[in-house]
Amino acid sequence: MIYFRYMSLHFRSQLQYRASFWLLTLGQFFIPFSVFAGLYLMFERFGQLQGWSFFEAALCFAVIHLAFSLSECFARGFDSFSSLVGGGEFDRLLVRPRSTAVQVLGSRFEFNRIGRLVQSAIVLVWAVSSLPVAWTAAKAFTLVLMIVGGTLIFTGIYMLAATLCFWTIQGLEVANIFTDGGREMAQYPLNIYQKWVTVFFTFIIPFGCVSYLPLLFILDRVQGPPLLYMLMPLGGAVFVLPCLLVWLVGVRYYRSTGS
Repeated sequence: MIYFRYMSLHFRSQLQYRASFWLLTLGQFFIPFSVFAGLYLMFERFGQLQGWSFFEAALCFAVIHLAFSLSECFARGFDSFSSLVGGGEFDRLLVRPRSTAVQVLGSRFEFNRIGRLVQSAIVLVWAVSSLPVAWTAAKAFTLVLMIVGGTLIFTGIYMLAATLCFWTIQGLEVANIFTDGGREMAQYPLNIYQKWVTVFFTFIIPFGCVSYLPLLFILDRVQGPPLLYMLMPLGGAVFVLPCLLVWLVGVRYYRSTGS
């Protein structure tokens, strides 16, 4: 409940400058447009990629970018956590009778990321309506799970990067390798990469569990039990749980910066 109260407060505060808010939202709509245009032009030139058609790749693209936009919009508090630690404001959160994770999560929202969200949703609708797929309730449910699972994975990476701030004070750019880098890799079907890349982004950071593998089930390309592919997006929840435990360990051993 307190998370939604934080959300309401931030939304109203950002709307105080409406022109700025809507211009930023419009800008966020066009930022990933060049990336999608590159995808379109590549398929326009080569026709297919390792057996994947344009709309199949576009569906993978839309799922990952929707998940990334949702995490940027609603979990940005962890991404900017270094400023809370460096300014000593995290000490104030510790004395409040509420979860530190929820308070940090609610410390910042980027509602202008809705622009990216809308662009990705348009690509998703275009891909879904263009693919010759016999949609069922199970496939629709799997698609929703893919987006939710991807959001949890990005949030977990933000949480791990924030935990490092307990020892480094400042945020480390290395986390961008797994957020921005992971997004760039997972926006295409993973079987187009080297095997070690597929293994890393399936078993270490499970982007493959929320994009490539369940996509095989939706496109009727499965080579095994369909139920297993349907449940793969739950890997996002499995990933975020140890991230939360690492965060709790960091909070336990945190000592004030004295600032």
